[in-house]
Amino acid sequence: MPKIMIVTDAWHPQVNGVVRSIETTNRELAAQGYDVAMITPKPFRSIPMPTYPEIRLSLATYGQIARRIEAEKPDFMHIATEGPLGLMARRWCLKKHMPFSTSYHTRFPEYVRTRVPVPLSWLYAYVRWFHNRGGVCMVATESLRRELAAKGLANLRLWGRGIDLSLFRPRPQSEKPFGLPRPIFMTVGRVAVEKNLPAFLDLDLPGSKIVVGDGPARPELQARYPNVHFTGMKFGDDLAQAYAEADVFVFPSKTDTFGNTILEALASGVPVAAYPVTGPADIIPAGSGAGALDDDLRTACLAALERSTEDARHLAEGYTWQAATRQFLDNVIEAKTQAKRQRLQLRQESPPADA
Repeated sequence: MPKIMIVTDAWHPQVNGVVRSIETTNRELAAQGYDVAMITPKPFRSIPMPTYPEIRLSLATYGQIARRIEAEKPDFMHIATEGPLGLMARRWCLKKHMPFSTSYHTRFPEYVRTRVPVPLSWLYAYVRWFHNRGGVCMVATESLRRELAAKGLANLRLWGRGIDLSLFRPRPQSEKPFGLPRPIFMTVGRVAVEKNLPAFLDLDLPGSKIVVGDGPARPELQARYPNVHFTGMKFGDDLAQAYAEADVFVFPSKTDTFGNTILEALASGVPVAAYPVTGPADIIPAGSGAGALDDDLRTACLAALERSTEDARHLAEGYTWQAATRQFLDNVIEAKTQAKRQRLQLRQESPPADA
């Protein structure tokens, strides 16, 4: 059975799109006959990330990571994140001439820039340095691929996302969900500065606003917006029930590379309001009955109230984890194949020893 090793700095107890994507892909890989080995922060000592203590930074040593990789003897290596574990796995791969793929899940430069005054040009130089030595760098959308290519990233390939259509589905709605009057404008996700939540919470909208999720910005936002209902974290069926109560799902982020929550809302039959940026613009076609995109988020929210539950669900039905995992497999195999081609080309271009 072929073995794929996935190295990620993002893992439980974190709750985010990176963790959900990797976790679901692992299940699909196993269903398709692949053995998956993981390196995550869980077994190692860690420290809280400055300004965001929910994220732990691993203190594993290079020797610990090297021994784990060598014990597993993977056929394919995939490095999912640019953090400490990703750096050490990358170092091992380059040292051992092991082909590897990477993925660009988060707008790493912008994410860091919101917390530390580092020039974006420096951060993108790091991103190029990290990803361009891999055989393939996977991105979630075509618009992100074009954007990163313009910034000098190479070997970019698409790796889409899927949705659990049996869990996230339209359900009967309450007259006053959470005891609040309709229409319900809801957002779901990490309550953190990069999610741009005030752009939604400041809007003058009819009905009620609900934030599902938790994070470092929640205490400040909850105090600042007493008329907004914060539910805290929800999981599984409770989360799916919450989605289905919404009349409009609002996605105020301008920095996400995809937006798994958009698919969860659409699958629940909830039209989406968002900015016309990477992620929403890739998922929701122009003129779609499934949602509304506008540079004025209030205009998008009010327009989405008129969109169709049926169209939202129909759009989500085009996203499956089986298809997304097939893309992932094609990409990790391509990373290894490309490395073989490059080695062959170098041998052909090298002069004879007696030349």
